[in-house]
Amino acid sequence: MTSTVGRVPLLLVSISSAGGPDSLRVAVWRKLRSLGALYLQQSVCLLPARDPVERQVRRLLARVHTDGGTGQVLRIEIADPAEQAALVEQFNAARDSEYAEVLERTPAMLQEIATETARGRATYAEVEESEADLERFRSWLAKISDRDYFGAPGRAAAEAAVAECAEALAAFEAAALNAEAREIAPISNDVPAR
Repeated sequence: MTSTVGRVPLLLVSISSAGGPDSLRVAVWRKLRSLGALYLQQSVCLLPARDPVERQVRRLLARVHTDGGTGQVLRIEIADPAEQAALVEQFNAARDSEYAEVLERTPAMLQEIATETARGRATYAEVEESEADLERFRSWLAKISDRDYFGAPGRAAAEAAVAECAEALAAFEAAALNAEAREIAPISNDVPAR
């Protein structure tokens, strides 16, 4: 009677920004997108009915109403296990698509580190640049993981790719430190003669 994930309560969210400022439509879209909403049609989407998600949706609705738009949120359950499983697959497919973007972009960072290492340019400036790239990947991955409500299968590969970048950066940083240490002349303990 239940699917492999069990019966999952969902939020059915319907929002219209008509009557509000032009910026409201973009703000609504961005917020729902950041929460991992699954759109059924324009202005109607589903989200898992989890407390943090529901609080954010209620805040969004309050803003929509304050700014002149309309909307409502209903808590629903899908009775048919096959329909629920299909919805979970759609949520997972959306997250897997996002994880795939991470996988597409991490090789560029690894290649950059390899190129700079081959050129003998393991420097502090290059390390800082790569650290910023790694932090962007980690932040991006965390945001995707936060909206990965049903354990999309692509998560493990994306996490592994970001971990590989972290390992490559650690080795690159060690090389930069060694290169810098070789450039610094050793300090002599000899006392100059008077």
